[in-house]
Amino acid sequence: MINENDLTTRDWLAIERTKLANERTFLAYFRTFVVFLGSGITILKLEFLTDLKTFGIILTIISPIILIIGILRLFKVKHTIKKHYKI
Repeated sequence: MINENDLTTRDWLAIERTKLANERTFLAYFRTFVVFLGSGITILKLEFLTDLKTFGIILTIISPIILIIGILRLFKVKHTIKKHYKI
């Protein structure tokens, strides 16, 4: 384990970059969730896409699963960073 006093400026910047990368990854999961949910609802609502109704239902069901995976990953990586660097 690395103590707070042992970190140099370069180390602190590396930790901050890791935190920002973690947040960017969560935002990618969130964008995917929004696109899947929006596409699924649109397919279900538009009458001329009735042949794709099953696909719309699948997209609508998968979208919250993607969001949950993103949230769990965000907190898991946050916890790992805090545990490893004790910050």
